[in-house]
Amino acid sequence: MPGDRIVLLALETTCDETGAAVLEGPRPPAVGVPAIRSSVIASQFDLHERFGGVVPEIAARAHVRQILPVIDTALRRAGVTLDDLGAVAVATRPGLVGALVVGLTAAKALALALDLPLIAVVHLEGHLYACQLAHPERTVYPCVGLVVSGGHTSLYACWSPIDVEVLGGTTDDAAGEAFDKVASLLGLGYPGGPEIERAARGGNPS
Repeated sequence: MPGDRIVLLALETTCDETGAAVLEGPRPPAVGVPAIRSSVIASQFDLHERFGGVVPEIAARAHVRQILPVIDTALRRAGVTLDDLGAVAVATRPGLVGALVVGLTAAKALALALDLPLIAVVHLEGHLYACQLAHPERTVYPCVGLVVSGGHTSLYACWSPIDVEVLGGTTDDAAGEAFDKVASLLGLGYPGGPEIERAARGGNPS
């Protein structure tokens, strides 16, 4: 890896999916949008479907089983080894406590064993950064960011990629949670969002 580039392993276990990604970008203090070398996700959909929602204990145990295979797959798909890494990042909040512990423990162990910097990521801000990774040419600062995820609905002032200010958010149910509850009341499947969307497509717009 050239001296002006850095390879980073990022882990995500905030809820019911175990994720690992390998990114390559400019070595700090240089700035720039990193390239995604690989992105691997292990879903727990089949484990939670019969309960109509995410069961925290089941989610945490599934993360324990999946975290190492997911990391290994992400590294192999990116064509890198642990020795190529320059830092480890992990989503640390908000999320299910048991699920977060799995990702944080794995990330801390890797960072300690490899003597690498450990970067804590607020996972809601990660939703905002994902837009920049997917469409860097369309991201202009300052801008307003809206996160409408399963458990959170928040509005942000994004002054720069590293300067994000919370403007406000829902104080009770998030939009995604409302979709799940409505789907349950209507007797639709889980998760609610895709099921409501599917039902709406088959509706009569008039």
